[in-house]
Amino acid sequence: MADKKENVVEQTTPVENSPVKAEGNSVGTRENQNGQTGFAPRRDGNQRWDKNNDRRRNNLEENPFEEKVVTINRVTKVTKGGRHFRFAAVVVIGDKKGRVGFGTGKANEVPDAIKKAIKEAKKQLVRVPIVGTTVPHEVIGHFGSSKVLIKPAKKGTGVIAGGPARAIIELAGLADVYTKSLGSNTPINMIRATLEGLRELRTIDQISKLRNKTPEELKG
Repeated sequence: MADKKENVVEQTTPVENSPVKAEGNSVGTRENQNGQTGFAPRRDGNQRWDKNNDRRRNNLEENPFEEKVVTINRVTKVTKGGRHFRFAAVVVIGDKKGRVGFGTGKANEVPDAIKKAIKEAKKQLVRVPIVGTTVPHEVIGHFGSSKVLIKPAKKGTGVIAGGPARAIIELAGLADVYTKSLGSNTPINMIRATLEGLRELRTIDQISKLRNKTPEELKG
């Protein structure tokens, strides 16, 4: 009888340093004699969270841009076989440190259309000169029949803008700006006009270098 009890004990004793896989996503790791790693739960039954193995966290840290979906439209194509639906997305991205851009994407599903728009936006980034919390001077951006006025504002004013223009201004990192639409309010045209206006901005140092004058001479 004693031999049988000893055999039972040997069969139920866990093998140490062996990889154990627990249910769930990222948990703690344990190494065996061969150097292989596996996932293991805590003794209290809760899973250990390993920040280094958290893919979602790492992806967020690697991506410096914030995204805002401006519009999502459903596009219908009529063929002999019937109607085919696709989705078109307009997305604005920015790092709130002077870089901003926008992109458009089309796909059969909304998430795929947004991904395409973000990918395109990263290829069309505009660097915006920022003086404190506002723009260096007044400017009017043009695109098609859309016109957007962009004016500097005092600290504490906030962003006075609507719709697509607000998304561009905020993601560029501007905190005190006054904008006004002077033409067509089509979202994509307003975005393009706002970006054209931001692209034309220059700081006084940049202008002084172009004119070979000191900032004091320009100020008069």
